[in-house]
Amino acid sequence: MIGALWQRVRAKRADVLIASTVLGGLLLTWLVLTGLDTFIQFAGQIGSIGHNGYSLGKAVAYILLTVPRRAYQWFVFAALIGGLIGIGALATSNELTALRAAGMSKLRISASVAGLVLALLVGVFILGETAAPAGEQRAQAIQMQRTAGSLTHQASGLWERDGNDIVNAKAALAHLVHGQPQVELADVRIFGFDDAGELTSFRHAKLATQEGKAWTLHDVRDTQVSPSGAVSTTHASQAWDTSLDPEVLEASVVHPEYLSLRDLSRNIDYLRANRQNPSVYLNAYWTRAFYPINTLLLVLAALPFAFGTLRSGGLGKRLFLGVIVAIAWYFLQRAVISTGTVFGAPPFIVNLVPALLLLAISVWYYRRA
Repeated sequence: MIGALWQRVRAKRADVLIASTVLGGLLLTWLVLTGLDTFIQFAGQIGSIGHNGYSLGKAVAYILLTVPRRAYQWFVFAALIGGLIGIGALATSNELTALRAAGMSKLRISASVAGLVLALLVGVFILGETAAPAGEQRAQAIQMQRTAGSLTHQASGLWERDGNDIVNAKAALAHLVHGQPQVELADVRIFGFDDAGELTSFRHAKLATQEGKAWTLHDVRDTQVSPSGAVSTTHASQAWDTSLDPEVLEASVVHPEYLSLRDLSRNIDYLRANRQNPSVYLNAYWTRAFYPINTLLLVLAALPFAFGTLRSGGLGKRLFLGVIVAIAWYFLQRAVISTGTVFGAPPFIVNLVPALLLLAISVWYYRRA
């Protein structure tokens, strides 16, 4: 019984043929999409060279650090287009016809493509949870130096010189207020110095919130240091007179969709603990969690096009179809998620709907076939 099962699931010579053909198209498409996106972003960085010490070397470093994230984002489209190109190439050379004549069903051929995509997805998912978010964080630190000068991002959090004060925040979180993104600073430390460079005050706040360009510290311990000693007082809230620009901070916060599942989960727990709306991070969390499933189902739902009218078509038709399907899928997914968010639907359900739609399309087609 086990031997019979192994004979059914083990890779056959036909699977190797299909996988190798699709792999070439997929990798080439992935390289082109990622490379084109990288080049466009690099061209946009050239105009910023010379501002706040932003050099060509930093621009190159920024682009290279974002390559893992770009590769992760473009893989789903590369898998779709590469799958169409690979199966289309088999159709053009009549190998697809031979495989069908040998008894391989359309579902069996598509399963071979899905197996290859699944194997690559393991590495892509690991990339998206390790190198991609780490590189994006370092790249964001370079961008913060370009846009804000002294504002830097290190392992110990955000650092900024504010007049005679040195400000440190362990984390900066984006959230929605009346539908608009705003930034909160968590675990804020403000070191005050006099003109001679001696410490005169120290303030620690659990949270700093913005309203317009005004900042408020919450749960504050204010310590004043003098030659006679240090005196501490506590405040539930305290106005914070700072030149820190909320718009610069908002631009510097790493986008939720670029974070790893672990970081997203931590931010969700933090916002819930502080009775804040974590919907931005919840949507990003479930979008990332459903990424492998959506990629596989999208490939399975799109491959039927390669079995039909593309038998006599060329590379241009397959590329055009792949791009159209990818664009349509992207906007459909965004529309479903945005609509669900507006009506307050649970993020898990909102992100599950596109996957169920793809599954329904795939089941309908392969049962019909």
